[in-house]
Amino acid sequence: MICFGQQPCGFFPKRFLFAKIQTAHRLQSEMGGEIVFFYHDSDHDPRETRTILRHRKTNEPAQLNFTVENKIQRKFSPLHLKKILSNWQGKTVLQLPNYLDQPPIEVFTKISAANVADFCLEMYRHMGLLDGIRVVRSSDPEFRRAACDISEFFVDVAHEGEIVRARLVDGALRLHEGGDSFVTLPLTAFGKEQISPARDTRLRWMQSVVHCTHYVAGAGEQAYLRREDAPEITFIQRDAIDRSDEAYTEIS
Repeated sequence: MICFGQQPCGFFPKRFLFAKIQTAHRLQSEMGGEIVFFYHDSDHDPRETRTILRHRKTNEPAQLNFTVENKIQRKFSPLHLKKILSNWQGKTVLQLPNYLDQPPIEVFTKISAANVADFCLEMYRHMGLLDGIRVVRSSDPEFRRAACDISEFFVDVAHEGEIVRARLVDGALRLHEGGDSFVTLPLTAFGKEQISPARDTRLRWMQSVVHCTHYVAGAGEQAYLRREDAPEITFIQRDAIDRSDEAYTEIS
């Protein structure tokens, strides 16, 4: 089983995700097996979905991103619970001709999804990138209940009328405001279906359910993956790609 993992990474995916997908398909052609995409839509960082496109005339890069319903959601809610503002898609499609030809714009207009993670996933599917790939989502309650216990994690809890992703630290639930600033929330009872992993526990947590034999990792992942947590996995570095942080916009 060949696996790669990624947070939602732009309404057009970053090129490094495309490279992971291509690497997984290459491995599958060499050894057979199944490809699994571990879609870490439990992450909450809004920077993950910044979409970098280059202007068609000036070639200058521009950063586009989702607009969500409120500040609490933007900063602290998981990506699968960040609700897209109703006029965002219409406003964005008016900007896209500055950066793209018509085919990817047509795909963009066909997507209908209420939250950030669903929109990204549907976009990737409509682009043909996930054909023949099984997707498992870190937000799935069944996945969470089946996963192993971990020592470092986040908890989805209620805060100011929203569900936020708070880090459990020294027995307290905390939201990181930035820098050295934190908000401490009341500690309440929670179950496994509310838990998602921290960076250092993500591999072990994922592998306890996915049970992959090969894992395609990017350069950033290679630096922090705790390989000792999954010695049974063969780690494969993703194929190189230029402008890796920019958006991939070709339609299969």
